[in-house]
Amino acid sequence: MSEKISLYDTAGIDSLRRELALDPHQLHRLRTAFWKKSAGAEAAIAELPAMAQATVADRVEFHPLTLDVRLDSQEDGATKLVFVTKNNQRIESVLLRAGTGRTALCISSQVGCAANCDFCATGKMGFHANLTTGEILDQVVQANEQIRGEDRSVRNIVLMGMGEPFHNEATVYEVIDTLISGRGFNHPASRILISTVGIPEAMLRCGRRYPSVNIAISLHSVRQEVREQIIPLARKYPLGELRRTIVELNSIQPSTVMVEYLMLASVNDSLEDAAELAEFLDGLRVHVNLIPYNAIEGAPHLTGSSREVRDAFANSLKSAGLTTTIRYSMGADIEAACGQLVQKLERQRKQVSSSRTS
Repeated sequence: MSEKISLYDTAGIDSLRRELALDPHQLHRLRTAFWKKSAGAEAAIAELPAMAQATVADRVEFHPLTLDVRLDSQEDGATKLVFVTKNNQRIESVLLRAGTGRTALCISSQVGCAANCDFCATGKMGFHANLTTGEILDQVVQANEQIRGEDRSVRNIVLMGMGEPFHNEATVYEVIDTLISGRGFNHPASRILISTVGIPEAMLRCGRRYPSVNIAISLHSVRQEVREQIIPLARKYPLGELRRTIVELNSIQPSTVMVEYLMLASVNDSLEDAAELAEFLDGLRVHVNLIPYNAIEGAPHLTGSSREVRDAFANSLKSAGLTTTIRYSMGADIEAACGQLVQKLERQRKQVSSSRTS
């Protein structure tokens, strides 16, 4: 039997449509049911004429990923979904149900990550592969299928899972094109955020191509030597270049640039650090998001700042006129919080067993 055609293979699906003499509108109804309504493959196929249903079911691949493990937090509204690719590699996505009723989904763009940030479990596992367009989008599809029974759907999509999105740039753009297209997911561009360690040329390409897509930069320090210690890639992109990039993004995008700042005790959390950060960001249209550190294996030398220190840091930034929030980390009990996503099957199996017996 020949390999199935991925639903995300536009040319292949169009060829099959002509072979089956299907009207383009009939195929559009299938995609609408599957992508926009999260109705599942069976219901989507039922949108086609009866004579084509068996062939499409047999020859089209709807899910490039297999859902292997689902972990639900016992403490908050987080759910971690562990998927397996065709190459038997595992990636993770995280559903976040906010108290406001809104649902966000943090998706992965790579298996592992080459950035090797000191605070990130994904970086510790190294880089293994770029995900395909279908593999990235299928995280959205399957997440929506998981929460459909809750009368929820994914409102905000964040590329902040495993991987550096701009190291898989062309594919990420194909993903965004499909997400925002009326013939695709019809998802608002303004509800998509791309988080990067800071690759200036890619940030600008993205900003020019998608002015309404939000960009977040992992800054974490405005002292070059400190930033290089925790983000090795910072050696290639000095702070002055990053600031000029934010200035240009401000000129081409209506939204603010999200500045992510991980709070690490005795590393970057002093009031002097806050003052230097405020000076660096002065005159820029940014939103500073202070992030509590979530402990990971392989970084025993890092400790998160206390709540009191985070509050003092935030107040200092606010006094300087910067819009500042402290992120509330969700999913820490299932290792789904920021920086904790990593390919560790045995631990995930134990987490499932533990959650079932608790």
